[in-house]
Amino acid sequence: MTNKTQGVTLGKQVRVANSFWTRAKGLLGRRSLAPGEGLLLYPCRGIHSYGMGFEFDAIYLNRQYEVIHIIERMRPNQRGPILKGAYAVLELPSGSVAATSTMIGDRLVIGQGTNLSAPE
Repeated sequence: MTNKTQGVTLGKQVRVANSFWTRAKGLLGRRSLAPGEGLLLYPCRGIHSYGMGFEFDAIYLNRQYEVIHIIERMRPNQRGPILKGAYAVLELPSGSVAATSTMIGDRLVIGQGTNLSAPE
C-alpha cells in the first residue's frame, strides 16, 4: 500500500479483512504489527481496539482511497469514530503515519510489491 501523494510505502504485507468474521477478528490475538505489515478493513466505517495489547495507527479512507481521518497511536481498549464517508480503514504499526507524513487528503493506492492476503 503506497501513499501516492507523499510518494512513500505504507506497507508491503497488508492483510485484507473484507468479511464479517475477518473484520470482527481484526488484529485480535496479535501481539504487534511488524514494520511493513498492515490490515485493510472494508467495508468499514469505524474501528475499536477492545481486547488489543498494543498501539497502532489507523487511516480512514473513502471509496477513492483518499485519507479522510487519522488516528495516531490508538491505545488498547479505545473506540474510534464512526464516519459516514468512510469506506475502509488501514491499520498500521504505531508511528507509521508520522514516519510517512501521511495526512488528510492524501491518496493511497495498492502498488506493485504490495502483498495483499487474507488474515490467518
